[in-house]
Amino acid sequence: MIKYMGTRKTDDGGVLYIFLINGLQKEVRESALKQYPGCYEALPATAKARIMANRAWMSKL
Repeated sequence: MIKYMGTRKTDDGGVLYIFLINGLQKEVRESALKQYPGCYEALPATAKARIMANRAWMSKL
């Protein structure tokens, strides 16, 4: 069971996504979402849109 709980900002300006995975709280960086199957799918549409905007911005560099 994977449940999205919210986000938290890090001291360096990054974003951590907080999930409940099998009853345990996990904080996952955007770059590590692929390492946790099902986490990306559990994100709300607003978080997915933010990730897509970040990727589009990074591809322009």
